[in-house]
Amino acid sequence: MLSLFLSKRLRESKNHSGLFGFLSKASTIGVFLGVTVLIVALSVINGFEHQLKERLLSVVPQVSYQAPYDPIENWPEKVRLLESQPGVKAAVPEINLTAMVQHKGQLKAAQLKAIVPELHQNVSSIGLYTKPFELSELASNEILLGRGIATQLNVKKGDKVAVLIANQHAKNALAAPKRVSFNVAGFITMGGEVDRNLVIVNLAEIQSALSLSENTVTGLRLAVDDVFNAHQIAMSAGRALPDLVYVQSWFRTQGSLYQDIQMVRTIVYLVVFLIIAVASFNIISSMVMEVKEKQADIAILKTMGTQDKTIFMTFAVQGLSYALVGAFFGMLLGTVIALSITELFSLWVSLDGANPLQGVYFIEFLPSKLVISDIVVVLLATLIISILSSVYPAWQATKVEPARVLGGG
Repeated sequence: MLSLFLSKRLRESKNHSGLFGFLSKASTIGVFLGVTVLIVALSVINGFEHQLKERLLSVVPQVSYQAPYDPIENWPEKVRLLESQPGVKAAVPEINLTAMVQHKGQLKAAQLKAIVPELHQNVSSIGLYTKPFELSELASNEILLGRGIATQLNVKKGDKVAVLIANQHAKNALAAPKRVSFNVAGFITMGGEVDRNLVIVNLAEIQSALSLSENTVTGLRLAVDDVFNAHQIAMSAGRALPDLVYVQSWFRTQGSLYQDIQMVRTIVYLVVFLIIAVASFNIISSMVMEVKEKQADIAILKTMGTQDKTIFMTFAVQGLSYALVGAFFGMLLGTVIALSITELFSLWVSLDGANPLQGVYFIEFLPSKLVISDIVVVLLATLIISILSSVYPAWQATKVEPARVLGGG
């Protein structure tokens, strides 16, 4: 209690000193800004990772097997075989092709995905982004277009479009592409590259166009229990297939994005903790100068019988208080910004008219996910750095010799 009282008196008296007041405020502001930026940055990174897992990885294939030459026969049996493998939640058939979508003389390249509508929801949440149209109701003569494709071709619901597809399994390598007409049943509105590239049709129609039997497909797709272990599951489950297939997991298509997110997280930790460390060094410098100025007061306290540990705790608490005040208010501001940054970004985009995320990432908004453990880690790290920063000046205060200071020597 005596240490707290002395620290309070020192702080009150020091407020009259312009230089020390400025240094202490600069230290507090540095910690405040560092904690604020770190909480906001980590929340945004968590938001991107959450959107990657819950949004993108629920739509793009987590694991797929593609036939390079001969198509896959008797897909119902292969699906049951794959679903019996460890780590596999569900398996479905599909045909993936590069196609051209044509409407009124305009062409747009697209990734065509032919699916069994009533089964596809077992491995993908793309149906969430086709509302109000229900994916399970997709008829054989209907097509779902990505919103970006529809906008570029000026297509509206109910319009008729033609899809040109190459028959990669045709005996004649120079065979003319197949032309299939579809009615536009709805649109895929997910944001990002998916809207600009993906079209979905019924598997039966493409099987007919490619002269494949109803039990023949060119690919199988899996949903797995652990998306971050997808590659190992893909290799393990793929060994059960008797067919020659290319094995592909989301790590090959989206893995670089996940690695980028983790790299940015590491860089943010490093840079912002350096900012906090610099602010803590300001605490050291200001506290050392304060000890120099208060040598006479320290000497008087010692002559009155004050123990070294009391003096040590007085200055340690003094230095620690600067950081804790900054960390506390930084936590409050960082939390408020993290919880509202998505809306703030949308407001900024509406005022500026340009979206820096458009065409760059798989989403066109700034996500945020506040994780309590991140706040705890930030505050603990700040506390540890602040304690270390306060030790040396406090130790120096205990080395003051009353006889030399008060005696003028």
